[in-house]
Amino acid sequence: MILSCNNIGKTFGTDTVLSHVSFHINEHEKMAIVGNNGAGKSTLLKIIMKQMTQDEGEIILAKDATIGYLAQHQELSSGNTIYQEMLEEKKEVIALEENVRRIEEQMKHADGSELEQLLSTYTRLNHEFEMKNGYAYRSEITGVLKGLGFTEDDFVRTTNTLSGGQKTRVALGKLLLSTPDIILLDEPTNHLDMESIRWLETYLLNYKGAVIIVAHDRYFLDRVVTKVVELERGNCTMYTGNYSVYAEKKTMLRDAMLKQYYNQQREIKHQEEVITKLRSFNREKSIRRAESREKMLDKIEVIDKPITQEAEMHFSLEPSVQSGNDVLRVEDLSKSFGDNHLFSHISFDIKREEKIAIIGNNGTGKTTILKIINGLLPADTGDIHLGSKVKIGYYDQEHHVLNMEKTLFDELSDTYPNMDNTQIRNVLAAFLFTGDDVYKRIKDLSGGERGRVSLAKLMLSEANLLILDEPTNHLDIASKEILENAINHYTGTVLYVSHDRYFINKTATRILDLTSNQLLNYIGNYDYYLEKKDDIERAHLTPTDSNGTDSFDASEGKIDWKQQKEEKARQRKLENDIKKCEEEIHSLELRNEEIDALLSKEEVYTNVSELMKLNKEKKELEERMEELMEMWEDLLN
Repeated sequence: MILSCNNIGKTFGTDTVLSHVSFHINEHEKMAIVGNNGAGKSTLLKIIMKQMTQDEGEIILAKDATIGYLAQHQELSSGNTIYQEMLEEKKEVIALEENVRRIEEQMKHADGSELEQLLSTYTRLNHEFEMKNGYAYRSEITGVLKGLGFTEDDFVRTTNTLSGGQKTRVALGKLLLSTPDIILLDEPTNHLDMESIRWLETYLLNYKGAVIIVAHDRYFLDRVVTKVVELERGNCTMYTGNYSVYAEKKTMLRDAMLKQYYNQQREIKHQEEVITKLRSFNREKSIRRAESREKMLDKIEVIDKPITQEAEMHFSLEPSVQSGNDVLRVEDLSKSFGDNHLFSHISFDIKREEKIAIIGNNGTGKTTILKIINGLLPADTGDIHLGSKVKIGYYDQEHHVLNMEKTLFDELSDTYPNMDNTQIRNVLAAFLFTGDDVYKRIKDLSGGERGRVSLAKLMLSEANLLILDEPTNHLDIASKEILENAINHYTGTVLYVSHDRYFINKTATRILDLTSNQLLNYIGNYDYYLEKKDDIERAHLTPTDSNGTDSFDASEGKIDWKQQKEEKARQRKLENDIKKCEEEIHSLELRNEEIDALLSKEEVYTNVSELMKLNKEKKELEERMEELMEMWEDLLN
């Protein structure tokens, strides 16, 4: 055990954030701390780091263990370049390197005992230099920076010119290079693109120390952690396994507790009815028996009804009018900002009820595509064609669709003037805004709260084409799951940009990967994308031809897309055929059992004509079952 938290308690005013929180983490273990927004996750990390004092309990850290912490927000104002900032974490190794080089120079001019002494010191320092990966520290820095999404051109940028997200990535790089015994990470994936998140997953999986992660990225948690600590209403519960295992175990535990509660309530009600009945007899013996049962009832430790869920959003998305089958066609789209060339001559079309995710690294132009479709930005080349009866609903990650000066109530009432006060309050309550919350100004809301207002407007729009830009940003896990459910049951069409791989995996029927200035099609969810990524990129992202133009042919993309659709259709047909085969086998087995039961009855086996009829049917059944079994085996192969 390298770290232990024992009975940690923390209160802010009248709000108890943490109460008797206890857990431990062993060396090399990877652990997640999960919970809804406001559950106290970041507070707990700050207490562990001694940046905040707990009201009760203790933190025990193993002797000589080192600990590193990545907070959500970073301030880097040293004026160093990114590369110089990373070198700060290698000061000890650099000093060793300088000593080794100095001794090498001294040995050139020494002899006798002085040379022997220098050689001994050189051997010792050189061994220490090797043990600290001294010969590779520069390539290690380069690898970490590139892994976190920086290019070599970025290495010379000064830290005071970086955005908040870039500063967080530099801080994360420094933390990884410092290799502490325990790493504490607070939302480490917030400012990383998919490629960088995958790199970080691999890095942490191979990291020799312990790791504690606070994150809403469920796919990331599934890949990295083997233990989950849940904070809920101030209390702490520990689960073994990754996020998906935790979610399953939590549901089972809640169901078991609820069942136990209802069973006890039934028993209490039964005993109370018996007691009432015994007293109604008004006899001495029955009254004594009633009193005896009352005493037993008083001794029962009554189970509190489990709270099955926190206050959460509840909404559905439903179009007012169904669009035509052809929803959107994008042709020959190109866009550049000065010398920054984002994409060129991309084309795609969308059919009704498709749920399409656009993915790609930061800065490739994903949000730009959505803005061009919405008419918020002009394209350099290309055309956008909307299908019949298409009505767009737009969710903007920067929430430009909201007026920052308005109150929540006015934002909805001005956009939907036909709604009365009660309807507006009911809608806002569905998105967790109650009481005087409805009179808060939009500008005073947190990112997550603004996201909920935007979702409320999206629901009321009754659009049949939803265009969503990072819809899960700032949402807690419970809210993400509600949004996933709403999208999966939505009968319209969805086009969205997201870095949330779990969300994509749950909702996307098709993925468009914006890479190398092009769009590659994947007919499936995120798991399917990972499975096919290398093959499709190898086929289409080949080097430029002798004329310097991209060798990717749009017709090849269409052929490949068609092949993917055909493969997916073939797979669905195969699954349906297997299911039908199994259902028919099951049906025939049931009928065979019925015939066996009939044949054992005297009124049947003494009736020759009925007996022959059933035997004939049984023979035909068995022949058909034999055919089906062979067919089933062939389908499986």
